[in-house]
Order: sequence, then structure tokens, then C-alpha cells
Amino acid sequence: MNNLISFKKVSKFFFKKNKIKALSNISLNFKIGKIYSLIGPSGSGKSTLLNLISLIDKPSTGSIAIENKIINYEKQDINDLYRSSSIGIIYQNYNLLNDFTALENVSLAELALNNNPKTATANAKKILSNLGLSKRVNHFPTELSGGENQRVAIARAIINKPKIILADEPTGNLDLKNAKSVFKTLMSLKNKKRLIIFATHNREFAEMSDCKIEMIDGNIKFINGKLQ
Repeated sequence: MNNLISFKKVSKFFFKKNKIKALSNISLNFKIGKIYSLIGPSGSGKSTLLNLISLIDKPSTGSIAIENKIINYEKQDINDLYRSSSIGIIYQNYNLLNDFTALENVSLAELALNNNPKTATANAKKILSNLGLSKRVNHFPTELSGGENQRVAIARAIINKPKIILADEPTGNLDLKNAKSVFKTLMSLKNKKRLIIFATHNREFAEMSDCKIEMIDGNIKFINGKLQ
């Protein structure tokens, strides 16, 4: 009930010199209105799981359903539209466009769906102001601190009011003070109509989620401390 995303026996393989199993037979549900943390060492499958949810990648076996509809990977145009309108993604390295200001980086995300520059600019200004960046809207990423850039990235992720927010190590490149500030901002985005999933190495941050999922070698080992 209230499952926004459901994994059913999902595995993901990569082929380089040898076959590498990034995820192994994962069955898991994510409920709307909750915050989930994915914790585990590098290579445990956290980013792979997020990439599958974001529709950037597809499973090798098994199925994923979002809003009770099994994803059809042959309909990439529909998947791209859903990602743009309903999924906000926050990256460790910000992924901002250095030739565009903070305001432009955020408004471009809305312009991808709504070709109304005036509205997009107004909405971007409001969100950046709410995140404490009202005096930095016309600055370029190279003129901002790491914490400020990550808040710009958060603003870009939420401007289209997504149902799903995915954050892959959002504080990984920040010092502790900025990391705590950015994480507090991320947690403040929780509401009953939104699902938030973040990957982290920080156990203190993971403990603050509604559900902590611990991953090792592509497997889920613990959920809220219970062996799976």
C-alpha cells in the first residue's frame, strides 16, 4: 500500500572483461511520503539502484514498477518525460552548467517542460531565495562554494515539484559544516506526496532517514538493522 516504486527480483550486470553483478535479485518497495537511505561501501550497488529508479539505466533481469506501472524500456520518450517531470536528481558533483548562472541552471530545468521563460525565472528565483541564495542568483558555479552549488543543484531538482527525489552522495564533496547544512535542506523537502531516496557513506545521516537500507556486493543485507 502506498508503494510508489516496486522492485521485483531485479538484477543488474555489467560486462567488461568479466561479467560483474552490480545488483543481485533485489525485491524492494519504496513508499511515498518516506525518506530512504542507501548505505554501503563503494561498489555495493547504491548508485546502480538509483540509476534504475531514475530510468537512466534498465535492469538485466526482473521488473520495476513506478506508480503501479511496470516500466517499458522500449518507450524511452515516455520514460524521459516522466524523469523530467516527476524525478529530481541531485548529484555528488552538482552537474551544473558552468557557463550559466545559478538562476539559469535552475530555470532551464523548468523550461525543458514549460516553455515560458518569465514563469521559469520567477519560480527559480523563489526557490533559490527559499534555499538562502537570493544574493547569489546571478553568480556562476565557479563563483560559488561547494555548499552553495549543492543548494543550486537541489533547487534545480525540485523546481518541477517531483514526486521522487534521488540524491547520490549529495554531501560527499563537502566539508562537515556544509554537509550538515545541505543534508538539513534535503531532509526539509519531505512531505506526504514525495519520496526521497539518498545514497551516503555517512551513518549519522543514514540514521535520520525513515528507512535505512544497507547494501553489500549488490545485495541488501539489512533494513533498519534487520538481517534480510
